[in-house]
Amino acid sequence: MKLIITAIALLSWGFLPVAEAATEQQNKMVTCNKEATGKKGDERKAFMKECLSKKPAAPAATEKSAAPAATEKPAEPAPAEKPASAQQNKMATCNKAADGKKGDERKKFMSECLKSK
Repeated sequence: MKLIITAIALLSWGFLPVAEAATEQQNKMVTCNKEATGKKGDERKAFMKECLSKKPAAPAATEKSAAPAATEKPAEPAPAEKPASAQQNKMATCNKAADGKKGDERKKFMSECLKSK
């Protein structure tokens, strides 16, 4: 929860780095792009479309993975996401209202906006 609030604050001030871990789709794009080297125009477009739409091959099932051991615990369901808190809602509202403001002007505005009730 604190991480979300911190991230929103940093985003509103422009300090959060953009670099994030590559997603599976981004990795697929890189791979397909390398394989499409030398192709141009419609040929490349068709190749990329087909390559990116392919599903990854399912890993071969082994005896161990085919039948789970009796001692293995079943996977627990992921916890449900909590609804946004009043502070998060206020942060989002103030962030939208501060659009276009920069530097000290934005910091001052955000500070006042978040203090107000």
